[in-house]
Amino acid sequence: MKKLSLLLFLIALSCEQKDDLSQNQGYTIEQFMNTTQVFGGDFSADEKTILMTSKASGVLNAYSIDLETGEQTQLTHSSENAIIARSYFPSDDRIIYTSDEGGNELTQIYIKNKEGSVIDLTPDSAKASYYGWNHNNTAIYWASNKRDPRYFDLYRTEVIGASVAEGGFQTDNLYMNDNGFTPTIVSDNERYIALSERVATSDANIHLLDTQTGEVSLITPHEGNVLNEPQFFSKDHNTLYFTTDLDSEFAYLMSYDIANQTQKVEQKAEWAISYAYLSRNGAYRVTGINEDASTKIIIQDNHSKEIITIPNLPEGDISSVNISDSETQMTFYLSSSKMPRDLFLYHFKNKTLKKLTRTLNPEINPNDLVAGQVVRFPSFDSLSIPAILYKPNNIQKGDKLPALLYIHGGPGGQTRLNYTDRIQYWVNQGYVVLAVNNRGSSGYGKTFYKADDLKHGDVDLKDCIASKEFLINTGYVAADKIGIMGGSYGGYMVMAALAFAPDEFAVGVNYFGVTNWLRTLRSIPAWWEASRNALYAELGNPETDSISLHDKSPLFFAHQITKPFIVFQGANDPRVLQIESDEIVAAARNNNIPVEYIIFPDEGHGFSKKVNNIEASQKTLEFLDKYLKGS
Repeated sequence: MKKLSLLLFLIALSCEQKDDLSQNQGYTIEQFMNTTQVFGGDFSADEKTILMTSKASGVLNAYSIDLETGEQTQLTHSSENAIIARSYFPSDDRIIYTSDEGGNELTQIYIKNKEGSVIDLTPDSAKASYYGWNHNNTAIYWASNKRDPRYFDLYRTEVIGASVAEGGFQTDNLYMNDNGFTPTIVSDNERYIALSERVATSDANIHLLDTQTGEVSLITPHEGNVLNEPQFFSKDHNTLYFTTDLDSEFAYLMSYDIANQTQKVEQKAEWAISYAYLSRNGAYRVTGINEDASTKIIIQDNHSKEIITIPNLPEGDISSVNISDSETQMTFYLSSSKMPRDLFLYHFKNKTLKKLTRTLNPEINPNDLVAGQVVRFPSFDSLSIPAILYKPNNIQKGDKLPALLYIHGGPGGQTRLNYTDRIQYWVNQGYVVLAVNNRGSSGYGKTFYKADDLKHGDVDLKDCIASKEFLINTGYVAADKIGIMGGSYGGYMVMAALAFAPDEFAVGVNYFGVTNWLRTLRSIPAWWEASRNALYAELGNPETDSISLHDKSPLFFAHQITKPFIVFQGANDPRVLQIESDEIVAAARNNNIPVEYIIFPDEGHGFSKKVNNIEASQKTLEFLDKYLKGS
């Protein structure tokens, strides 16, 4: 099976150095957004081009890039819906991509033929997920909830040697999901399928399906909260490798011998191992480690056991390592908190490195960009809280600047040292930004991760309030000009802060945040059914915990809000419904609180179009300049 990147797609870009220095030039949001977002990568059959996703057109589309010349060619031309490039065909230049409608997350899988025609491979599916190619490169794996909206079955469709004209592609059901397990990876010989059972957000089992016998066996029995996640099968099909935090704060790599039913520790690190995978024929193993909000990649030669080092590599984090089927070369992305992500090509034999993209808008001097600094501060109970600090260049003695707390989504997300154009924009405009990884964030051990279970809007909010003291103690932040912003769960934290601690923050910026937990948890999309109980274990069950969920929902305490805020909402959002934002805005306006409200009719949970991100960022700055900087 061709390997896809196991990393979450992040909005991260790459940079090009300039010779001249700048004195903190001010830039427009259009200039920042003209830095091109790129991600993904798949080698063509002849390994001369790479398939990737780019927002160069303003909307995500599929592009190819010539490995020799660096020339980019746009392959799809959507002006409305985001297109995510997935794979070349293994024998020609046909491509596979996925797309939904306006951010509704009902993803379908498409084949684009060489002459330009497009085939919807999953026309009868409510939601489909692309899994990759089988090892023989004749068929693709994909999952769909078309049979049961709650659960995803696993399918294999033969696409080589078949055509629609000849009666369509042959599709076989590899796993019929009747128990809420999630299919994850398939062994190269298709004998075994690893299934994930999510018990809680910090607790998961692995089951192994033997397709020959139909037997499903639990291979990770345990007590307490242990997060077990399948990673890859060995090339001889005899061993399953998985990450686990059994008896440990941080995840490590474990192997399971299928025949002998025995386990062995394979790899540990000081921080959590996030993922691991093999190249096509097993020559290399790639391991990703979440090291204090940054990514450390280890690429091991499985024959010599040596660790691959890449000479002359600029400083930054490597991500999305993609090793060609010939195992002679690889692509990867390199980025940092002040350097947008760029695509690189590396040859294993001759050890040559080549930069394939230059995505930073050439109008921006990289010396004007600001590096994030990892800091820590004590919370109300002395727990150390990590955060990433961004401060404007050329702060002068005596300056008292406005500041923003930036809260990630999740709840169990993590703000990392990645390039974020919006943060760079606000810092460039004179705002200090502190991205807080409050308790409940991932990446800092399972005790820290579980520390806010059933306590949202309480202990996590207190962490955010404690961060104010850190900002004030820097000496360059005005105590009365500290706002809070965030999206999704971060948006909830914004509204929780304004409703439950109305005197703490001067303003709030809410991107599609939850305001009524009772409604949100009762209206989760059907395809989240496998994770429903896990969500309930962390957040609360709307049927049995209705009082506590009511009490942590800002909507019911909107009368306590006294500070201005702005809300952004996608009309097609399936996770946080528009009515959530409608109601909190109406409630605040009824109390004569200054509120601004922007709805994007063509967006879902998160905004994919450049024009909408420009508008949202510009409106945010105008709001902040009026109510925070100008207050």
